[in-house]
Amino acid sequence: MTTRLLLVRHGETVWHAENRYAGISDVALTGRGHRQAAALARWAGERGVDAVACSPLSRARLTAAPAAEALGLAPRIVEELREVDFGWGEGRTIAEMEAEDPAAVRAFREDAETGAFPGSEPPGAAGRRAAAALRALAAAHPGRTVLVVAHNTLLRTALCALLGIRPGRYREVFPRLDNAAVTEIELTGDRTALRSLNVPTGHGVPAGRGPAGGTEESPA
Repeated sequence: MTTRLLLVRHGETVWHAENRYAGISDVALTGRGHRQAAALARWAGERGVDAVACSPLSRARLTAAPAAEALGLAPRIVEELREVDFGWGEGRTIAEMEAEDPAAVRAFREDAETGAFPGSEPPGAAGRRAAAALRALAAAHPGRTVLVVAHNTLLRTALCALLGIRPGRYREVFPRLDNAAVTEIELTGDRTALRSLNVPTGHGVPAGRGPAGGTEESPA
């Protein structure tokens, strides 16, 4: 039986403007982030959502909460949907890291798996835990639609794991997911179908792209 998962990156955070890697840091939403969450709730109310799940980090929980309330559902907190721990990069900008160790940043840009930031969770490991969590949600809601609110890098690595893409290429294949945008997948047993990618839900609320044209080096 096929389960539809609507994967959503949380709303904009206070580190967004500075382009800092949020990772496991519990960073607050901005006013626009809260407006994006409200817009997501209106969008979800028109989509026949049967369940809501989210990361334990507050930026994901607060993004999921309006949709869950509008749908009359209790959001399920899934620990495995937390963002990637960026280790040395946590809380820093790419420019700050490059000034300190340009070789490390160059290695990361060339292959995010073999060049993962020191002390960080490698993309392959993050993708496996996220994919397992998404499969478990699908198994718990066969034939239904689940709204899943998580994080930029975590969701991209999960897509790589589910679609058989080498994890070190996640930055190349999925450059970014916008705040409160939806990526739809269908899970049928071990098979995954990508139905849509990074679809806005804003209804007039800006998506909040990062600086420099919205590159991957953006808040997670």
